[in-house]
Amino acid sequence: MSKTSLKTTVEWHKINWRKLERRVYKLQKRIYQASKRGDVKTFRRLQKLLMKSWYAKALAVRRVTQDNQGKKTAGVDGVKSLTPKQRLELTDKMQLGTKVKPTRRVWIPKPGKDEKRPLGIPTMNDRALQALVKMALEPEWEARFEPNSYGFRPGRSCHDAVEAVFGSIKQKPKFVLDADIAKCFDRINHKALLRKLNTFPSLRRQIRAWLKTGVIDSEQLFPTTEGTPQGGVISPLLANIALHGMEERIKQFAETLDMKNTYGRQQSKRDKRYSLSLIRYADDFVILHEDITVVQRCREIISEWLHDMGLELKPSKTRLTHTLNKYLGEEPGFDFLGFNIRQFAVGKTHSKLGFKTIITPSKEKQKVHYDQIASIIESHKSAPQEALINKLNPIIRGWANYYATVVSKDTYSEIDNLMYLKLRAWANRRHSKKSAEWVLKKYWLPIGSFSWVFATKKGEEYCRLFRHDTTPIIRHVKVQGEASPYDGNLVYWSTRMGNSPEMPTRITKLLKKQKGKCAHCELYFRESDVLEIDHIIPKSQGGKDDYNNHQLLHRHCHDTKTANDGSLRCV
Repeated sequence: MSKTSLKTTVEWHKINWRKLERRVYKLQKRIYQASKRGDVKTFRRLQKLLMKSWYAKALAVRRVTQDNQGKKTAGVDGVKSLTPKQRLELTDKMQLGTKVKPTRRVWIPKPGKDEKRPLGIPTMNDRALQALVKMALEPEWEARFEPNSYGFRPGRSCHDAVEAVFGSIKQKPKFVLDADIAKCFDRINHKALLRKLNTFPSLRRQIRAWLKTGVIDSEQLFPTTEGTPQGGVISPLLANIALHGMEERIKQFAETLDMKNTYGRQQSKRDKRYSLSLIRYADDFVILHEDITVVQRCREIISEWLHDMGLELKPSKTRLTHTLNKYLGEEPGFDFLGFNIRQFAVGKTHSKLGFKTIITPSKEKQKVHYDQIASIIESHKSAPQEALINKLNPIIRGWANYYATVVSKDTYSEIDNLMYLKLRAWANRRHSKKSAEWVLKKYWLPIGSFSWVFATKKGEEYCRLFRHDTTPIIRHVKVQGEASPYDGNLVYWSTRMGNSPEMPTRITKLLKKQKGKCAHCELYFRESDVLEIDHIIPKSQGGKDDYNNHQLLHRHCHDTKTANDGSLRCV
């Protein structure tokens, strides 16, 4: 390595990132507060200040070149995995108005389906600039987004949306419009989106250039006259902006309802607005109300509203149903974000309401998960038992954690039983001449309080298969109504990260141990941060692989720490 390159490397790693994070977050918080009180002049001035800031530019470059999963994926220019010197060069030359290059189209399969989803990969330069623009725009829109919008927003998740549905129906059965928007990302009207964005001219031109840049697929350039390219850093935010206003439109309709004629009693304005609910996660949404005519009218209103954005409902995924009773031959309940939400009639001794709301993993997602497990077992017919366990465990743990906030114990036991039968067939095939008892004792070992565990001895420890039904069921607490990570309450948000059902157990324990702060930079972890577990004393230097030698770091802090302590790691 040359002296110049070495010096540049040291400069990048010696940047006071803690100072940069604090300064930029302070600006974002001020943008959020100005937007919250409707001070357009102030938040636009702050947005321009942020996008000219070298601090913000450096953080944007670090985000796309060190933190993002796609940092080693090239765009049409073939650039990927930037060196520290190249990161600094990119930081210095970033500015609005830069010429935009087409995105590279990649087709990826949809989980459990034969369809493929088009993914647009921008160049590294465009990714960094999009990350910078997102830093400025997101706080403004977080102050404006509707409380029941949960998809692709910092600090909000599928579990929050499902909990919002539960809160809407737990006291009273309702009719449901379960709807999906057809090809939402691909069909958003550019003019309507830019009009709704309503930002200052130079930023508007830059976003328009990204929307109109075109895609290269199989070495051919195709123009993009509509839609936002999936895969861009800023695309989810733009899609949320396009769909912003759906809930308020429904609330406006609720206020016009003649509740006295409908129910024979007068209701307050608050009752009118809140008896009708629209809960949205990205392009999936449900509308809930106890009167079927209201829900049907809502479908017409939403269809008209979507038409203005160049969108329409997907007929095959739009249905009317009821949470408790059959409606027009449709079974009660509905699927939403992989969960089945349904109510069951019970006696007064079980519930004063006469029914119970039960949320379980949907049958479709159960089948997709089991098929994935079966396919892995089939593809590891001759592999060592340890390799099979290591392949299955992350998939089982991740799926079980996702559904650990609802009524899943019976589902877990059922899948575990099916998996056991599949593993017995796998083991018997390997030793067709041995007795069933011999095969059982070879692959299933008694460990602790469990009589038979699919495991193998690894030195003094066991490499064991994770079971779904060992996952504890813990009720999820929904995010506070209009709370945002930009409101300054970092203690609340770091605590929520530690309670997230999708967070691995080791990370959850370390988050609580470190009180939500990174052990290297000592800043609170935020929802958009990528977290990694680090060995305090590297294993190469004799450090043990246990909790006492573990600490939780940002991915970029991990890069810096391992570069300094001599551990082998690609940065």
